[in-house]
Amino acid sequence: MHFYKNNSFLKVLIAIIGLAIVLITMVYSQYLARQLKEREEATVELFTNAINIVTKETEDNGDGNDILMVQLVLEKFTGIMPLILEDESGSLIGYNYIDEESNSDQKFLNSRKNELLESGFVPINGYGSSSKIYYEHSRLYKLIKFFPIAQFLLLTTFVLFGYFFLLSTRKSEENRIWAGMAKETAHQLGTPISAIIGWIEHLKDIARGQPDQMEVVDELQNDVDRLELIADRFSKIGSKPDLTKINIVTELEGAKKYMQRRASRKVIFNFNSADNNPIFCNINSHLFNWVIENLIRNSLDAMGGTGTITADIFTENNMAIIELTDTGKGIPSNQFKKVFKPGFTTKKRGWGLGLSLAKRIIENYHSGKIFIKNSKPNEGTTFAILLPLA
Repeated sequence: MHFYKNNSFLKVLIAIIGLAIVLITMVYSQYLARQLKEREEATVELFTNAINIVTKETEDNGDGNDILMVQLVLEKFTGIMPLILEDESGSLIGYNYIDEESNSDQKFLNSRKNELLESGFVPINGYGSSSKIYYEHSRLYKLIKFFPIAQFLLLTTFVLFGYFFLLSTRKSEENRIWAGMAKETAHQLGTPISAIIGWIEHLKDIARGQPDQMEVVDELQNDVDRLELIADRFSKIGSKPDLTKINIVTELEGAKKYMQRRASRKVIFNFNSADNNPIFCNINSHLFNWVIENLIRNSLDAMGGTGTITADIFTENNMAIIELTDTGKGIPSNQFKKVFKPGFTTKKRGWGLGLSLAKRIIENYHSGKIFIKNSKPNEGTTFAILLPLA
């Protein structure tokens, strides 16, 4: 239980550190963008002053070639910042776009000018009484400005890809470990069970004609049969699911009878099926019964030998739904998902594997779903199982 608390804390810590790195990068990039913006604005101001000086000199000299001089000045800024010059008559006479076709395209230049005005741009007064200069920030400024966003998207994509890849790898590894442990357990159980069966046959020969002793031998036989069933269940975990169309109402009734004989007489079992009609699902009988028995056993532990266990079975949206409710001590809402994790247990002697195995059996082998529907402290818990109808 402490492992999951520490694991959750570590995940939160890593997320906070990662977010801090992204935020620091974004803040620094925005700082660089602001610095570059200020430099570009200073450059435009310097450019404007240069044009005014050139224009004034050409007018004083009576050249009449002020436009040519302005164009020469503009060429020095080509590739730095796109600029559009507008004279007193409203004609666009200066431009500074890298693409030559755009530089000569009056429609394009007018479009860019209108877009700048719509964005709230205030043009700079140029040479003459009503000439104006429009400018856009350089490509470098735009790249720096949007770099943090691109970086964040790329980092998020990488993290998500890595997370799902590692999650998939871990699940595959866990499945192999579970399958290996289960098969090894079944193998280890097989040898002593075979020996016990042999001894039971020997005891039957000895006790023949002695009813009291035969009764004991029969009980031993029942327990050995149960051990064989358990070994068979373990052997099926990790193997390809062998599913059969079975009436789950009958299976639930069988599980109830088995657990009822082993429960306190103070425990009441109420298993209800809608109209008592059969409900067929493709299941592995041994594994399905193990899940139901495990849930009932947990309910018995939670109730402390006194209470009621209710099972409601019905169909909805092509799914068979089983709701198993007890009147036990309940489960805190913050543990609804944790109870299905391997190793999580609130019992002093528990291994914390029962519900984890139950989840694997229902979801991995039967393509269903198992979850805690609701639970209230000191009132009880309801587990829900959803299985596709056959």
